[in-house]
Amino acid sequence: MVVIGLLGTNLDRGGKQRWDRWRPSIDLCRHDDFLIDRFELLHEQPRAGERGLDWLVEQVVADIGQVSPETLVREHAITWPDPWDFEGVYAALLDFARSYPFAPDDEDYLIHITTGTHVAQICLFLLTESRELPGRLLQSSPPGRGQPPNAPGTLQIIDLDLSKYDRLASRFAERTQRDLSFLKAGIATRSARFNALIERIERVVLASAAPILLGGPTGAGKTRLARKIFELKQ
Repeated sequence: MVVIGLLGTNLDRGGKQRWDRWRPSIDLCRHDDFLIDRFELLHEQPRAGERGLDWLVEQVVADIGQVSPETLVREHAITWPDPWDFEGVYAALLDFARSYPFAPDDEDYLIHITTGTHVAQICLFLLTESRELPGRLLQSSPPGRGQPPNAPGTLQIIDLDLSKYDRLASRFAERTQRDLSFLKAGIATRSARFNALIERIERVVLASAAPILLGGPTGAGKTRLARKIFELKQ
């Protein structure tokens, strides 16, 4: 299992009391039933005249080695002009994704989205959704009620293929059936051609903001259908 994640410049900070607080990148490696073979640790390359984070990177790498000696940590310095600039952060992470030698047939990738700025987290989500990062999302949380303060917290793996979530798939199916029934004004029909046409209209209506031109002979119901399409879009 390979984890790709950003160094948390605040959450991963250490100090003398660092083992008494939750640090997401380190605590990912403290779960007994969650073995990480390799951790690709991304961190910001300091700009000219700024103090770097080498000390924090070294401490995080050393602490991961202490709690999970079987985990190989590889550092990647990434440059962006402003950690809150969406275009710059997305471009830098995209460059990393396209230069990384992914082997999805042999390795399982998890993209950690708990650390980093909100902009970086959004960019990681979008790159995973577009399969530039061919993996699943990994979200970690601090210890909850009933857990000791120095517990590693909890983990949640999120697969963006929504068809794998039964309840979501069921809700989407129910919504689609309601939309189709709405467009047909509640009139059931066994006409395969008509049903296929309505299904195509429903997909276009919900997925596009483009104008729709309805054609057909007088009395075919174009005006009524146009009104239904407008109401569904609303």
